[in-house]
Amino acid sequence: MAAESTPKPGHRRTPRSGRHKALVIAAWSAAGVFVLGGTGLGYVYLNLNDNIKSVDIDQALGTDRPLDVDNGSQDILVLGSDTRSGSNKELGGGTDDGSARSDTAMVVHVYEGHKKAGVVSIPRDTLVPRPECTDSEGVRHDAASLAMFNSAYATGGAACAVKTVESMTGIRMDHYVEVDFSGFQKLIDELGGVEVTTTEDITDKESHLDLEAGTHRLTGKQSLALVRTRHGVGDGSDLGRIQLQQAFIKALVEQVKDVGVLTSPKKLYDLADTATKTVTTDSDLASVKGLASFANGLKGIGSSKMNMVTLPVQYDSADANRVLVEKDKAALVWDALKNDRAIPKSATEGTASGDAKGVVTS
Repeated sequence: MAAESTPKPGHRRTPRSGRHKALVIAAWSAAGVFVLGGTGLGYVYLNLNDNIKSVDIDQALGTDRPLDVDNGSQDILVLGSDTRSGSNKELGGGTDDGSARSDTAMVVHVYEGHKKAGVVSIPRDTLVPRPECTDSEGVRHDAASLAMFNSAYATGGAACAVKTVESMTGIRMDHYVEVDFSGFQKLIDELGGVEVTTTEDITDKESHLDLEAGTHRLTGKQSLALVRTRHGVGDGSDLGRIQLQQAFIKALVEQVKDVGVLTSPKKLYDLADTATKTVTTDSDLASVKGLASFANGLKGIGSSKMNMVTLPVQYDSADANRVLVEKDKAALVWDALKNDRAIPKSATEGTASGDAKGVVTS
């Protein structure tokens, strides 16, 4: 599978068209919509229920998984999927070949008490062992000793992506949330846009983003362009784009709780309708009731209580298009989450970054 790659620091590759990013942000938006709506969603329960797509991860993976630790914390794999068909194609998803790839991935750890979260972004170009897995259709896929992380989803869909993450981390994923970017733009517009401040000009012909330094209320189209941006800021790598995405998510999380939907039943319905059409979940979350309960557990987590980091990696000296896991430092990250502890700062010190930190603030 062809994949967009990560260059060495200071090196920019030739832009490639039609390779846009799916986004995780709509998952947080969906959660916020359900929290804001509360029991007011009951009157449209059945309609919204039919919108939600799901994958039975438990059935696909069986019992060969990490121990399910019941300590009050939760671990969720959130993926952005770039499906190149339908409305995604119209937004620049590429050739309508029926394929899809995971272009954005985050492990979200909600700590016991549900007052704070640790979020670990996994670069799509990271070389990892990919375990044997069986997809949701029952088809078995062979293991690979070293493969790009996002090849797991392209090979076997959600089940294989979860299997790969569990193999990497030793942590059982309690839930799975997948977001496609076709609904993202509409969702942001319905939320009234997102206000961010850029500390420098950002111009990227690939994502069609042109922002002067300053404060902006971004439309859905601009928001999509910002979190796709890679060549207009930092070292042109996917690591820089991850930094922009993390900053945008924090801005969105803060603003979604202030959206005045309770006074407008139509606005509430439109937001919930778009949000439920935008996500695919594990079977446990595949209902309005399940999503609302899940979201209710997140409502106390503001941006200041979200520690967002990138999986510790280094650029591959043998291939500028790939990054390698810093195993000892990555172990510090996963061990901390496994034991419901804060991620130590030492885990990410001296690791590769995209040089875009601080470019976007809320």
